Amino acid sequence: MAQSEQPVKTSPTLGTLQPSLTLSITAKAKSLAASGEDVISLSAGEPDFDTPDHIKEAAKEALDAGDTKYTPAAGRPELRQKIAAKLQEENGVQTNAEQIVVAPGAKFSVFTAVATLCAPGDEVIVPAPYWLSYPEMVRATGATCVSPATKAENNFCLTPQQFEQAITSRTKLLILNTPSNPTGGVYPREFLEGIAELAVKHNVMIVSDEIYEKLIYAGREHTSIASLGEEISARTITVNGFSKAYSMTGWRLGYSAGPDWIVQKIKALQSHTTSGPTSFVQAGASRALENSEAFIQNMRSTFEERLACMHQRLSDIRSLSVTKPEGAFYIFPDISSLGLDSMTFADRLLNEKKLAVIPGKPFGADSNIRLSYAYDPGTIEKGCQRLAEFCDELAAS
Repeated sequence: MAQSEQPVKTSPTLGTLQPSLTLSITAKAKSLAASGEDVISLSAGEPDFDTPDHIKEAAKEALDAGDTKYTPAAGRPELRQKIAAKLQEENGVQTNAEQIVVAPGAKFSVFTAVATLCAPGDEVIVPAPYWLSYPEMVRATGATCVSPATKAENNFCLTPQQFEQAITSRTKLLILNTPSNPTGGVYPREFLEGIAELAVKHNVMIVSDEIYEKLIYAGREHTSIASLGEEISARTITVNGFSKAYSMTGWRLGYSAGPDWIVQKIKALQSHTTSGPTSFVQAGASRALENSEAFIQNMRSTFEERLACMHQRLSDIRSLSVTKPEGAFYIFPDISSLGLDSMTFADRLLNEKKLAVIPGKPFGADSNIRLSYAYDPGTIEKGCQRLAEFCDELAAS
């Protein structure tokens, strides 16, 4: 039998998942560049800063000390204690070390939360545009994804009214992402207060993905929905991690915090899947929580400057409609006036102008594309120039 032939059926849930398009487009751009093409990519979903030296030194010290063995499945107690203290002091989330699960990446933290809560017949509200992995995670459980479309005038944030309209008797969970990938939208406190009230009223759980919380601009403030009272805290799993705030994407370390009853189930699932997070990576994370504020402030101010530059350049392209983001490191312009769907637009842009961006379709917004400003100013300028040329040519055709 040929290796390409399929002798049996795969799982109707996990077996139907598709690879991440963001990773595949980035890989295609790198492949073109490796073959000698003058490719510019504005597609990355990671900071272009190196991991701070004090974090790397902590991991090296752990390796030199022989810290290469299993740790508890939920992570080392001392790291969980530091995370709990961080959540209490910075986010107002009342938690403790026993309610923390450290995982190999915040993505896995989101997945274990969804997987322990959801089953066939359940509905999960995932506001669109959404991070493209959320619907795939929901499908993996056999649950159904319900995606109300948010509006640019609300910075692509789900309003309490939209949330209430989407709730049915089968609604189990709402997945929130603030600041948002792909839009950069930051949920205002009043929206979260309204959503929290409705979640309590209708007994809906919330997974709050806050991985970009340190990257917020223009004086805006981050609010953790779990901080808004005991009742909503009892229904919220807060997810965060080290990838974005400390430029540790390749280290793969995230965490979740939630009520005891669900945390125990997440711990059990993790113990049977990954066994636990990597030992010496936890040493680096522990150091990151101690002495990284200067690094974070520098990265945040740098990204804010790049955002201003990219937003201005894109705003000058008359055929695009651009909402200024308030967080993360993405811009999500509307390309609908140019008459192409996002997949065709991105493919032609890469082939004709050698510029890689991410189409909006896998984010639930086929009228948009996602650009990242996690690049040096020269790359941003060249990329925006190529995009402007492409849009002008389309508009004139």
